[in-house]
Amino acid sequence: MAAYEKQVVLITGCSAGGIGHALALEFSSRGCLVVATARSLSSISDLQDNPNFFLQELDVSSDDSVRHALSTVLEHFGRIDIIVNNAGVQCVGPAAEVPMAMIQHTFNTNFFGSLRLIQAAVPHMASRKKGKIVNIGSVTALAPVPWGGVYTATKSALHSISDNLRLELRPFGIDVITVVPGAIRSNIGETALAIYSRMPEWKLYKPFENAIRARAVVSQTPKSTPAEVFAKKTVDAVLKEKPRPWFSFGHQSTRMAILYYMPLFIRDFVFRKMIKC
Repeated sequence: MAAYEKQVVLITGCSAGGIGHALALEFSSRGCLVVATARSLSSISDLQDNPNFFLQELDVSSDDSVRHALSTVLEHFGRIDIIVNNAGVQCVGPAAEVPMAMIQHTFNTNFFGSLRLIQAAVPHMASRKKGKIVNIGSVTALAPVPWGGVYTATKSALHSISDNLRLELRPFGIDVITVVPGAIRSNIGETALAIYSRMPEWKLYKPFENAIRARAVVSQTPKSTPAEVFAKKTVDAVLKEKPRPWFSFGHQSTRMAILYYMPLFIRDFVFRKMIKC
């Protein structure tokens, strides 16, 4: 297949060990030209010798970085067919005590970072009357779990804006797809613990320290879905000519969807038992 016939896919947050990295490899295996991005190119250096990859440094929390990366990609390929907003950071802790600076950083990356890239890319896609925007959400937005409220709030906001954009961008031929992972095996637990180590000592919630810390790795169990399996299913869904607007897959995804429809008192009971609060 000639290069001009291949779809150009830009993915944020492709650091090795994460979902974005697995998605990048899967899109590449389907013959796509993949713009793999990360805040540091060293974290995606294993992809540099593959001709299907074009590596770019991109910090989604920076307007300048987003503009520069997008202009570089358009200059190189002349188009972007698919954008995957995957970059994100965890934030574990009681919402009443998490420092406001960390809350703002989480929103700036997970929510505003996605919106920055969308706003930068939409004029190009609209001019072609063609494009796909894929926003990676979370099943926790369906049934928020204690100690993860800040992260969940960012993903809930992303789900909501995706529903809005799906309707607003339809006249321009742009599909918006919300991908909702369940518990996917990746390095998210390690990064969550690293961020957690920078949290202050809890005051009101000191007695819950063990439960809060455990929340950081709750998605990483032997039953968690391997990132490669999740990536294959996701790419299958995204590359369809008429993709579904909502796709959820992974360990615990069905359970969380069921809890979404449960009365609040039942959902609260389940999580109090699970999280011990």
